[in-house]
Amino acid sequence: MRILVVEDEAPLADAIARGLRREGMAVDVAYDGETGHEKSTVTRYDVVVLDRDLPGMSGDELCKEILSSGALTRVMMLTASGSIEDRVSGLSLGADDYLAKPFAFPELVARVRALARRATPATPPLLAAQDVELDPARRTVSRGGQPIELTRKEFGVLEVLLSAKGSVVSSEELLERVWDENADPFTTTVRVTVMTLRKKLGEPGIIDTVVGSGYRVPSASNGSAED
Repeated sequence: MRILVVEDEAPLADAIARGLRREGMAVDVAYDGETGHEKSTVTRYDVVVLDRDLPGMSGDELCKEILSSGALTRVMMLTASGSIEDRVSGLSLGADDYLAKPFAFPELVARVRALARRATPATPPLLAAQDVELDPARRTVSRGGQPIELTRKEFGVLEVLLSAKGSVVSSEELLERVWDENADPFTTTVRVTVMTLRKKLGEPGIIDTVVGSGYRVPSASNGSAED
């Protein structure tokens, strides 16, 4: 999932980003409302973690802009005020959730995951192809009942491919969904990650390369995967 953190307190913004990345999320950071607005207009985010009290373009203004764009992006507002009136005011703007500072990080993670599920089409509890199963909630992968250890990026790539249900996913889309804005689009990052993922999944292969288009995990009716 792709997350944008908009927070003018740089140490807090960076700490939130580091923590969410450790949870396997792709995270971008903006330290002011204007930059947050620019990023939200060019990248499809599942969730924006948004400080309400931003200089320049306020969190309230940015929340309205995101909502008016028609995007499926979910907004979680952060604020130093935990009063009932402030929460009602924030939610009335259209924010999907509201969290007062200071907060427990595990609670933030749980809420972000819950919002991200609402930002994307519903997926089954388990994603599967042939004898490979991926559990998004437990973040586990197995083949033939045997667990497979994957890196966060390998897990993210497999999750996106399985969620596509046989459709082709381009390298650009994988880069956008699994990595963050710091990833170099001209590197072989995606190709190398798919290569190591194939090795860990073993034979027979389940990931097709569609020349000039990207990758897919075909349904049973589409035949077996090829390099």
